[in-house]
Parts: sequence; structure tokens; C-alpha cells
Amino acid sequence: MPELVIQLTRAGFLALLWLFVLAALRVVRSDLSSASGMRVPVPGASRLPGKKKQARGKSKSPRQMVVTHGALAGTRISLDGRPILIGRADDSTLVLDDDYASTRHARLSLRGSDWYVEDLGSTNGTYLDRAKVTGPTKVPLGVPIRIGKTVIELRS
Repeated sequence: MPELVIQLTRAGFLALLWLFVLAALRVVRSDLSSASGMRVPVPGASRLPGKKKQARGKSKSPRQMVVTHGALAGTRISLDGRPILIGRADDSTLVLDDDYASTRHARLSLRGSDWYVEDLGSTNGTYLDRAKVTGPTKVPLGVPIRIGKTVIELRS
């Protein structure tokens, strides 16, 4: 085999190896920034209320769902009694761009005056304050619901 072909093969392999290393570093950096609680601003999303404002609220029933961590941090969805579908599907109420979320991951629904979260058979599970959701579970105000890298809360 000619010497030039061997040298070009080595250079090509070295370039591919460096591309792989750079891609791995990008993924690690992305995971570290989301794990450290960095919030990514969403254009047009309103700011989250402070703790004082939340504690002063007279209404005990949730009126909105707020994304507190993840790529959609700051996003708010009004709770009007209709079920909220969460997942990667385009027709979801809250569409997540998260590798750890399933297409149809979870559903929030109103039963009486209480909101319940239900996992829809997702691969990685839905967690309500560190406890895995195995059936319809009542969601208290301010308790975090984790779906992949996204954390949401119900607020008044």
C-alpha cells in the first residue's frame, strides 16, 4: 500500500477521534449545566414569583403549572380544568425536548378540586418529590414533579 494512503488514513482516523472527543465534552458540559440548576431563559415567558408572593397567596387551589428547571424554565401554563399532557409528542400541552422524556410521558388531571399526576408508561418514570409515581397521585402546591431533566410545580 502506498505511503500516502496510509498517512491519509491515519489523519482521517485522528480527525474522527477528535470529533468524537469534542462531542462527548459537549454532552458532559450540557449535563453539568442542567444539573447545576442553571435556568435557561425562554423568550416571552414571565418571571417566576418570589417566595414571599407565593406564601401570601390567599387561594389554596393551583391556578398555574410552572416549569422551574430544564430547557423550558419559566414557562407557565394556566390550569383551566382540562387535562395537561406532558411529553415529546407535538400535540402535548407541554412539549419537552428531553432525551429522558417519553412521547406521552405523564398527565396532570383535575379530580374534584385536586390535581393528580399519572405516569403514562414512560421509560424513565415520573417522580413527585423524589418518589416514583406508580398510579394517579395527588399533587400538593409547590411539590416538584420531575420528568427527565424538567421539573414542574403547581402554584396558586
